[in-house]
Amino acid sequence: MTDRPSVRRFTSGPWKGLVVALQHRHFDVVTGADTRQIETDTKEMQGITEGPIFDFARNVMLFSNGEPHRRRRAPIAKSFAFKLMDAMRPRIAALATGLVTKHLDQGPIDFISEIAGQIPHRIIAEILGIPDSDLPVFMRWIADTSKAIDFIPDERRAEIEASLAAFDDYVARLLEERRAAPRDDFLSDYVAATAREGLMCEAEIRAQIVGLIMAGSDTTCGSLCMTFAHLLRNRDQWQAFCADPQGLMRGAVSEGLRYEPIMSGIPRVAVKDFEIDGCPVQKDSVVVVSLLSALRDPAIYAEPDRFDIARDDHPKCHPVFGGGAHRCVGEALARAEMEETLAVIARLAPNSELVGRFPRLRPGAIRQIDAMQVALKR
Repeated sequence: MTDRPSVRRFTSGPWKGLVVALQHRHFDVVTGADTRQIETDTKEMQGITEGPIFDFARNVMLFSNGEPHRRRRAPIAKSFAFKLMDAMRPRIAALATGLVTKHLDQGPIDFISEIAGQIPHRIIAEILGIPDSDLPVFMRWIADTSKAIDFIPDERRAEIEASLAAFDDYVARLLEERRAAPRDDFLSDYVAATAREGLMCEAEIRAQIVGLIMAGSDTTCGSLCMTFAHLLRNRDQWQAFCADPQGLMRGAVSEGLRYEPIMSGIPRVAVKDFEIDGCPVQKDSVVVVSLLSALRDPAIYAEPDRFDIARDDHPKCHPVFGGGAHRCVGEALARAEMEETLAVIARLAPNSELVGRFPRLRPGAIRQIDAMQVALKR
């Protein structure tokens, strides 16, 4: 491995050729025109060239570029616009209120499974019109299939493929139901838009829904957990937040996303030879902007190692949601879910406490939280 103050390039081992950019100013370079979004590259690197996982990667907008990405993204992006997702806030707050009230003053709970994991799963289920009776299996599929967008352990591949195939079949049935009997909901609008445009095959139409469900589940859950954990660790900031949750919730979420990002980096593929701070990047090699480093860049953030919900130096577009044509389509929904849930906890359970050790994030492209026990107290 060769290092420069701002760039690391691996010269041997399994990551040979990988270039990791460490500073915030590299964000636009790495996500710009000299690179493209990863497509099926990482699956092929793992020896996955057929089957449900490969088919999903080949058909979903997350792993596509150019014209395929534009036609796959358009029907989703219109429905997940900020204005429409803001309209979901009362429902998110009501759901969070019910979950928090259930556990008030009841002793320590598994915050991941009882609160943070429930919010994004139940909200996306409501958006898609999934009945409550299907929620248990729906949530299990999400847990299994979300691994399909990361590196996949060989021992889990068969299990993930089985869940992904079952999930795909379930989405196919939902789409057929809306075609037969449209409702006043997102999925009916999506079906109408894809039929009107006629630009996607059935596998692509299904893949966008499956991808949408996957993308916002683990990341939102983990981000909510770690933001709340840091608020509770910094009691003065938690008390300030409880005094004015509406005024501070956006800043608190932005800081949580910066301070402890669930996504460790944004991988791209070079489309030509270029350099980053004198470090050569060869065409077709993988280059990653490290969010863990870029979001602690002292050139951008004052006292970057300090958690501060009143911080006023966040960039206008938070880097954790990506950039350019591939900026996360679910940003508005993720923010709404995190902000409204934290505000509800602040109002109902201002004396909440972490129980046991501080939660940790496991290494990975999408970092998984290991455990989090919380006592929700009035």
